[in-house]
Amino acid sequence: MSQQENLASIRKVQEYLITHLNERITLQSLAKVSGYSPYHCAHLFKASLGMGPLTYLRKLRLTQAALRIRDHQDPIVTIALDFQFDSHEGFTRAFSKQFGISPKAYRDHSPPISHFHPFLLPKEPKGDSTMKTTQFVFTQIIERPARKAIICRGLKAKDYFEYCEEVSCDVWGILSSIKEALNEPMGMWLPKSLIKPKTSYYVQGVEVPLDYSKPLPEGFEMIDLEPCLYLFFQGEPYDDDDDFQEAIGQVWDAIDDYQPETFGYKFSPDKGPRIQLEPRGERGYIEARCVVKL
Repeated sequence: MSQQENLASIRKVQEYLITHLNERITLQSLAKVSGYSPYHCAHLFKASLGMGPLTYLRKLRLTQAALRIRDHQDPIVTIALDFQFDSHEGFTRAFSKQFGISPKAYRDHSPPISHFHPFLLPKEPKGDSTMKTTQFVFTQIIERPARKAIICRGLKAKDYFEYCEEVSCDVWGILSSIKEALNEPMGMWLPKSLIKPKTSYYVQGVEVPLDYSKPLPEGFEMIDLEPCLYLFFQGEPYDDDDDFQEAIGQVWDAIDDYQPETFGYKFSPDKGPRIQLEPRGERGYIEARCVVKL
């Protein structure tokens, strides 16, 4: 099979793992999904994603279990059994090894931990299928009050890809574990006033209330964000994960052409970070810029 077909097959295995977390899964069952032998399926999976499928599955299960522990009051042993761990003790060992904290301590204190957020490989190409050349971009004004943000800076990064090379992609998992977050994690292009010498323009972070006081993970810091108005731009949903760069480009083109003065506003990049949310095909790409009323 071609490399594209191999990747598409492993993508199917990824999707199967995500949607069957609470079921018994073996290499044999994954082999049926992939269309390969158990050995070849495991070999391709590790070559594509840097870890075997059962290690990947354990990380997924522990992350979802952590969310259950953080946000619900189900007994820990029930959560352990729901995610196919044989015993409370085995679950506690695995949880502590992955996150550096016991399940009970995590429920009691819910510090930021590194959730596992996997990257899905591209789907199999759909022949001559392409994104629409013309898309609607929806806009909305949203007011943000004074708040803080927990961020991790890079060195010189000006965008997501440079940031991942400098820092890593693990930052997102830590940010998304913060229970008190006001919204989802985001990429941020900081205004000059918030950039420290010899640090990056682009960072990743999450907004938290002004009274947030928990210890920060190593390498993270807290910054103050003043009240501001954001003009949000949201593109149309798109089908394939490998179309996300084109989806981002279409929204950027729309922003470049947009004239907020027509509606009584103007862009004000010094008021706060320019932000981007995680590109998700089902909702389209979302980015926001600070504006002020004329």
